[in-house]
Amino acid sequence: MSSILVVDDKDSVRRMLADALIAKGHDVEVARNGHSAIEKSKESRFDLVLTDLKLPEMDGMQVLAAVKENDPETTVIVMTAFGTIETAVEAMKKGAYDFLTKPFDTEHLGVLIDRALENRRLLAENSLLRKELADKIGYSRIIGTSPSMLVVEKLIKKVASSETTVLFLGESGTGKELFAAGVHYLSSRSEKPYITINCAAIPRELLENELFGSEQGAFTSSHKLKLGKFEIADGGTVFLDEIGDLDMALQAKLLRFIQEKTFERLGGNKQISVNVRVIAATNVDLKDAIAKKHFREDLYYRLSVFPIQVPPLRERREDVPKLADYFVTKYCNEMNKPVKKLSQESVRLMDRYHWPGNVRELENTIERAVILCEGRFVNPEHLAIRVRSDDEIRLREGAGLKEIGQHAQTHAERAAILRVLAETRGNKRKTAEILQIDYTTLFEKLKRYDIEYGRN
Repeated sequence: MSSILVVDDKDSVRRMLADALIAKGHDVEVARNGHSAIEKSKESRFDLVLTDLKLPEMDGMQVLAAVKENDPETTVIVMTAFGTIETAVEAMKKGAYDFLTKPFDTEHLGVLIDRALENRRLLAENSLLRKELADKIGYSRIIGTSPSMLVVEKLIKKVASSETTVLFLGESGTGKELFAAGVHYLSSRSEKPYITINCAAIPRELLENELFGSEQGAFTSSHKLKLGKFEIADGGTVFLDEIGDLDMALQAKLLRFIQEKTFERLGGNKQISVNVRVIAATNVDLKDAIAKKHFREDLYYRLSVFPIQVPPLRERREDVPKLADYFVTKYCNEMNKPVKKLSQESVRLMDRYHWPGNVRELENTIERAVILCEGRFVNPEHLAIRVRSDDEIRLREGAGLKEIGQHAQTHAERAAILRVLAETRGNKRKTAEILQIDYTTLFEKLKRYDIEYGRN
């Protein structure tokens, strides 16, 4: 049964349409004006809204826009006795499914509504199919349009078709494992196994067994032959996450495998040859680890034939709303809750937050918010985040010199701008001259540092 909202200011038309639609098995509500229709669309989800164009106070175009803002998936059909091509085009541009000119017979209306609802069902099925495919393969498309992420996406697409070893670099929680899966599933190996190993989560003696396998009797608890992940993944890809934590002895064995594509099981002496692509990832500074003799330089150069740096979330803030919307929809669907929207206050709060845990922290934050939120909008009180005060510089534990330098520069620049603005009594042109920057640059920094002064 489909839910339909009929909007018309004439009682006779509302009754006629409601009776005809109820007779066809639909669940129907009615509204006599635009304000009532919009309130009803906020309170309930409708599969289809049928609205007259000419309404008192608020016309059908405004109803169309408001309904689409509340729920973009709602199908809207606009009716009018004064139809023109220009009006029909405008309605379509604003998201209407169709434009119906009065008078019309109920049979024609019924056919149109059946077609609109069928189209809606197909779109929903296609969306679900894409979601299931993305869940299955771990990659559909990188979410985000920031320049840094477009570079990452371009690199992934370029390297996927090759056999090159790829090394993903970046902080924890930036999505390196997602992008590694993308390389595999965009490659010619996509139908072959894709196996992930977290080098930091498995003890050294067990990790060697997991990677290379063991012969029966290789050690006390080895009662039968065990195939390693490289053998199982023959023809496919092995993703070695947290490669920077790999034991030095295992690094030597891995280096040999990458060079020769052969290995020996534990307790065996037979050379086993497989065709496996290696992708690795780390949040460790491998060059620093090499200097400290914690990582082999020759292995580093074998792994980093094609390095891809994944940027932290704080360096691509324009992607935060898109990611947050994606996670809101994801967890509303998983929890069987009506799809919610982020309030403007929540969007502003997330834009100001530092996101030390990157995309993983954002996802966890949204999941918790969806659990707490009972209304239609996710508000700041549902988000377990706190924005730093202007006088604070909070660095994540273990921050490197680059991040410390960025924070120090930001703090120093903001303090200098505020000091000179005070000296010039808010004269921005004079301030730019004293700071030896152009007027446009000053305005960009005022916006970035959230500084407000009245004079130009």
